[in-house]
Amino acid sequence: MGVVAGLLLGAGLACLWWSWWPVPPAADGRRDGWSARVHDVLTQAEVTGVTPGGLVAVSGLVGVVVAAVAFLVVPVPAVSLCFGVFAAMAPWTLVRGRARRRLAATRELWPDVVDHLASGVRAGLSLPEAVAQLGDRGPTELRPPFRAFAEDYRATGRFTESLDVLKDRLADPVADRIIEALRLTRDVGGTDLGRLLRTLSSFLRDDLRTRGEIEARQGWTVYAARLAVAAPWVVLAMLSTRPEAIRAYDSTAGALVLVAGAVSTVVAYRLMLRVARLPDDPRVLR
Repeated sequence: MGVVAGLLLGAGLACLWWSWWPVPPAADGRRDGWSARVHDVLTQAEVTGVTPGGLVAVSGLVGVVVAAVAFLVVPVPAVSLCFGVFAAMAPWTLVRGRARRRLAATRELWPDVVDHLASGVRAGLSLPEAVAQLGDRGPTELRPPFRAFAEDYRATGRFTESLDVLKDRLADPVADRIIEALRLTRDVGGTDLGRLLRTLSSFLRDDLRTRGEIEARQGWTVYAARLAVAAPWVVLAMLSTRPEAIRAYDSTAGALVLVAGAVSTVVAYRLMLRVARLPDDPRVLR
């Protein structure tokens, strides 16, 4: 019993000594690189329960299934492979498109969020209370993340850590700027928070107006790029119904033509989108 008591006393003293030293934060694998970008897109698209690796696995499975079905219908390996590759790209394309649409919709709501924060601060609410009340009075589409922030803050009382979790839930570059402005105000203090929020709201509205005008003018280029990409492969699908026409691709030269066409399609589509579409705001304040 004396040995056991000595061991427990030593363990307790070691824990007390260890508690005086800060623990370095664990490295988050989602902070940088491909996995972080894919995770942000999944969050922006509101796709829950799917990891970047899971998305890749599903894409590969879809590609294999479509290639197998295409080979059963058209027994030409090159044609089946092309349709399988395009099918494997479909899940990412759908998720990316959903994320873009949701970001475009929420971009119009952030000025109202800033206005609500400014009103709360003017009404005498503390900064955490002003952020938490957005879960009840903010825009409907953005209420769930702010309700979760209120629950986190009530449970932990740590404003900075709750803001970090809120940033991960939103995964929005505009939200990153707003949250970092609130964090800076909380850390250094000051009486110009109301002026800062009004300036930020005005800036967001100007940016939204300018972006809307440019996207309206360049939208036809994006639709033309999609039509130009889909048209050759629709023709190939129609040719696949005629055995004598599709037989021309059942050779090395035909396979090379299909591969060259697929590569040209992807490269041209990416170039047209890069020229026509406005660049996305990077999450530099992740």
